[in-house]
Amino acid sequence: MRALVCSEYGPADKLAIVERELPAVGKGEMLVDIKAAGLNFPDSLIIEGKYQVKPPLPFVPGSEAAGVVREIGEGVTRYAVGDRVICTVPTGAFAEQAIVHEAMTLPMASNMTFEQAAGFCITYATSYYALKQRAKIQKGETLLVLGAAGGVGVTAIQIGKAMGATVIAAASTEEKLDFACEVGADLRINYATENLKERVKELTGGKGADVIYDPVGGDYTEQAYRSIAWYGRHLVIGFAAGPIPKIPLNLPLLKAGDILGVFWGGWSARDPQGSMQNFKELLGMVEEGTLEPITTEVYDFDKYEEAFACLTERRARGKVILSM
Repeated sequence: MRALVCSEYGPADKLAIVERELPAVGKGEMLVDIKAAGLNFPDSLIIEGKYQVKPPLPFVPGSEAAGVVREIGEGVTRYAVGDRVICTVPTGAFAEQAIVHEAMTLPMASNMTFEQAAGFCITYATSYYALKQRAKIQKGETLLVLGAAGGVGVTAIQIGKAMGATVIAAASTEEKLDFACEVGADLRINYATENLKERVKELTGGKGADVIYDPVGGDYTEQAYRSIAWYGRHLVIGFAAGPIPKIPLNLPLLKAGDILGVFWGGWSARDPQGSMQNFKELLGMVEEGTLEPITTEVYDFDKYEEAFACLTERRARGKVILSM
């Protein structure tokens, strides 16, 4: 099979597609023919050796995919050959085939494409966990989404609307804001040309945002936090802008606001039953048609450098997908 291999830490041009053999299918495992794989911001950090987890070299990056079960190992009971599945793996998703554990797979919704399914696990699970378990967002509250046109930003808009929030999209270009409004945002702020704090105050009648969803970091974090409502919750998702921000601690004191870390992977490992319940609810939304996964950035496997560039240069509108 062909696989995208990282043999040395560095940017995407250091990667290479090579022929690679998979080990035999073990107990509780399945061999899946990968049809599409999701590209996430941590993938760009992992291949450069900048993430908190460093797989030993050489390795195949990628942690989420969708495909068809080709072979099942001893003890597998939930799936049969030919089933369409969504799967997560520590590494190995950017390949034509992957060995996955039965416990790390989900059945695809009947109305899902492989591209939709490939980008479903991490971003939608992260946003749902953030808004449901961490922020405990309530119907009628205001949700401010930074990086609103990006992979996780889009999912936060969609899920926030499904949970009854009024959503303010914040992004750096009018084109990105147009896209954010197309997927459900009610209001918009261009933080490249407008004062983020003042515009949030204006749009909320002086109250501020009840929940701030922040995958961007950098200078925008403090600006956003200064717009938070009393008893507001600031969700720390990631740092796509690069620098990790430092917030003066008098701000949470003055606003009685919370700063909540969101590490879906760590939580799902600690609470697999809670994570599975979240997935059941999300897939139910997809089946019902109240949630439609967005796939606007699909690249052929051979165009992996372009796919990584789309992500790292923050040009992506929604999730970036590699199609096999």
